[in-house]
Amino acid sequence: MANSYAQPILRTADLGEALRVVRQLLELADTGGLEADLEAVARTPRELERLAEVVPGADWWADGSGRPGTSREGGAAADHLPVFLSAWCRPTHLAEPFLAAAGSAPAMVRWDFNGWPAAPDIGLDRGGPRGAYITLVAHASDLELDEPADAHTVFVHVKQVEAERAPWLAAQVGLQVIGELVMAPL
Repeated sequence: MANSYAQPILRTADLGEALRVVRQLLELADTGGLEADLEAVARTPRELERLAEVVPGADWWADGSGRPGTSREGGAAADHLPVFLSAWCRPTHLAEPFLAAAGSAPAMVRWDFNGWPAAPDIGLDRGGPRGAYITLVAHASDLELDEPADAHTVFVHVKQVEAERAPWLAAQVGLQVIGELVMAPL
């Protein structure tokens, strides 16, 4: 399992504003190989149904320590609510429908791509794919979707040795970092 380091640059109650910032960041990036990883915690049968319509065949497991039930074991996700859904390497056009389907459920979209641009004014060359992600967390305040919130947070991911790239990226879209750089397991 690889790790990146993520730093929040926007927290807002307006999902549209968060998506606008994501689009601005993607305009800076080398989006070759662009794909999206989608995750959510479905707590009700209706949330599960809406999410499954957008990402049929998503992996799932019972959410919570020691609770039995996974898609690998078979059975119905609805019998194990709440469940954590995960669908990686999906087309990016699913991001907005996925977030809409999640409703008020904690959800996350991570955009993966080939790299960040060079930042010569801070001494950084073009970044490669390791550590080149943008994550939008909806209705949670953390990357693991453990802490429910009324807001949405945009994180930029960078290599730990290039931590100064995060504030540089935030400045490119008129923002600044608003929290600490944290390890983000992938």
